[in-house]
Amino acid sequence: MESQNTLMLKAAFSIAAKTGADAVLLHADPLEDFNYAERIPKKPELILLTRKKRPEAGEDDKTSLVSHAKAVITLPRSALTRIAIIKIAATLALSQELLKPGARVVFAVGGPEGNAIDLIQSVDTSRESEIITGRGIMKISEAVQPEIFQSVLNLAIELADKGREGKPIGTIFVVGDHEKVLQLSKQMIMNPFKGYDEEERNVLHPGLKETIREFSAMDGAFVIADDGTVLSAGRYLGAAIDESQLPRGLGSRHIAAAGITSLTSAVAFVISESSGDVRIFKDGQIIMHIEKAPTKK
Repeated sequence: MESQNTLMLKAAFSIAAKTGADAVLLHADPLEDFNYAERIPKKPELILLTRKKRPEAGEDDKTSLVSHAKAVITLPRSALTRIAIIKIAATLALSQELLKPGARVVFAVGGPEGNAIDLIQSVDTSRESEIITGRGIMKISEAVQPEIFQSVLNLAIELADKGREGKPIGTIFVVGDHEKVLQLSKQMIMNPFKGYDEEERNVLHPGLKETIREFSAMDGAFVIADDGTVLSAGRYLGAAIDESQLPRGLGSRHIAAAGITSLTSAVAFVISESSGDVRIFKDGQIIMHIEKAPTKK
């Protein structure tokens, strides 16, 4: 009897072929191995999603999912809902130009608690929906390098998931157009990043995560240059925006993020201290909302 994962893969490839999809985005973590039961179609393109290290190819290239994959997208190392995986993967694929604007995509994903693919979702990226808001996403690569965007996104989601010493974190990361962002903000405390080498305070540096976690308890925002250099923390964002343009119930951090991105080309990541949700702002609008996965009881 065929396994559930094999049946779901067949269904995903079949749906993609019949709907003319441009790509299949496959959540690789639930798979026990990366060999498919039959010959893998050349079209549509295959993109793998994983929060682990890059999977290795199988012995037979004809049946190896890894060998046929156009790319591998690294997901945050946190518990993610199925919809969160789809949102993050679609955003990263578009920002890295792995997908073209308006692409139709079939997702095959599983949850954080099991080893089975159990959801297939067909997404038309040209349409705005609760899955993905296309407005602003294609402008991200103009403001921020794709690897920097992915690094900050992963960092924000991991901080939202784990918090600091078991306590929730609420903070803002403003990335890109840093000269204008600094002009429209002011330092609330002594800048803890001043005087350190740029390499040591770059978000791609593996040792910086814990430093940011410690400083995330301070009021104010982190300001990050488009090359990933953390310029300051504890920054007050003075730009204002009409609150009626935002969904009800959002606090001062979200209003500040909307304001600063409406006046600059920066991208802002906001971690909600109350819910643990992460929202990304561009041009004064929320372009992605990632809900925190429910904790196990």
